Amino acid sequence: MAPKFGTSGLRGLVVELTADLVADHVRAFIAACDMGTGICLGWDLRPSSPEIAQAVRVATLAEGVDLIDCGAVPTPALALAAQARGAAAIMITGSHIPADRNGLKFYSRSGEITKEDETAIKSALGRSPGAGRGTLHHDTQVGAAFVARYIEACGIEALNGKRIGLYSHSAVGRDLMADILGKLGAEVIELGRSDTFIPVDTEAVAPEVRAQITSWVAEHALDALVSTDGDSDRPLLADEQGQIVPGDIMGQITSEALSAETVVTPISSNSGVAHKAFDAVTLTRIGSPYVIAGMEAATGKVVGYEANGGYLLGFAAQGPTGTFSPLKTRDCVLPLVMALIAAGDAPLSARVAQEPPVVTVADRLQEIPQEASQPFVAALAQDQNARATFLKALHVNEASVDLTDGVRMTLAEGGVMHVRPSGNAPELRLYVEGADAPRAQALLTSGLAHLQRALQA
Repeated sequence: MAPKFGTSGLRGLVVELTADLVADHVRAFIAACDMGTGICLGWDLRPSSPEIAQAVRVATLAEGVDLIDCGAVPTPALALAAQARGAAAIMITGSHIPADRNGLKFYSRSGEITKEDETAIKSALGRSPGAGRGTLHHDTQVGAAFVARYIEACGIEALNGKRIGLYSHSAVGRDLMADILGKLGAEVIELGRSDTFIPVDTEAVAPEVRAQITSWVAEHALDALVSTDGDSDRPLLADEQGQIVPGDIMGQITSEALSAETVVTPISSNSGVAHKAFDAVTLTRIGSPYVIAGMEAATGKVVGYEANGGYLLGFAAQGPTGTFSPLKTRDCVLPLVMALIAAGDAPLSARVAQEPPVVTVADRLQEIPQEASQPFVAALAQDQNARATFLKALHVNEASVDLTDGVRMTLAEGGVMHVRPSGNAPELRLYVEGADAPRAQALLTSGLAHLQRALQA
């Protein structure tokens, strides 16, 4: 995958993320965006991240910009630290994709960069290296401040009596997550810790990971199991039966628990949110920059979340014992903690069952280059006959289509099939809605198989 700039940053194969390429994008970021008091730098646990971080350090200091080295920390913790300092931030992470890939995620002083910022950064590429002397600082309290955010707002008894498994794998936030859950009163059982990087996609959980989670939940008699992706901005939650709680369902529960008035979420999210008692629901294209833009256009108590579960808080929200300050970037901890608290003394599955009866599932075909996926999806978008042929193989028919992002086909038989190429990885994603889990899963399985055949034809 050739390095590509978009969706809040730069991403590509590690071998192609050279020091010169990284430095070029850092210089362009500094030229195009407000750095405030400097740049906070953090990274995930991929083997390549420390070396890329060094390239960022060198380029930043040469531009005469102060750099605050925050170490290996979760993306939302870095964003919170930068927000508190009035600074910009750069996170070295490839999120959920394999370790042979990595990337940089950019935050200006005002937060996660916008699509307009992306355009400005691209226009500023190719600048000559600077000869300045920025100052290097270190901040070792980023993790502690992130933990305190949840303890102060939720209280030390929020999760009393709950036995929670933590699938820590190679997530950069694994130790902070254990600290947060423990200080909220839960008994924490760490599982699956790894010194080797493991890519975990919380939106498309692999079958073998699902099976392992179910086994762990039964073996350790857990009330729930939690995890995150590599940079710990997307949550993974399983109930007391080992069943994965979809990220958008966590978003619905969290939004209700925080008394949100307006919800902003991508069109790929569970449509059951429209049946809840929020004042307004705004649907956007997929990607946190689009969600943030929708939040900024809204008024009142505004929140956002994605189908992957990443939660964005747009107002000072009241928790059980204190206030959560706004944090308009994906956070995995808030939806995990609030969903567990919302369950109360009842099983987590019982709280999930209270949500509108709409089932969503998603998965993706990997190693599908965008040169193949984008023309295929464009053909579906432009040609009703092509969509009819695709759906006929699945024994369903189109009732309507939405082209907001990819091709979202509402089915005459009930349900949704939504095909979309990933914006930052060589993947073709399929999102499915159904009236029940078996129906949704059957459509997902057959849909992926047909997509694979169609792309190979």
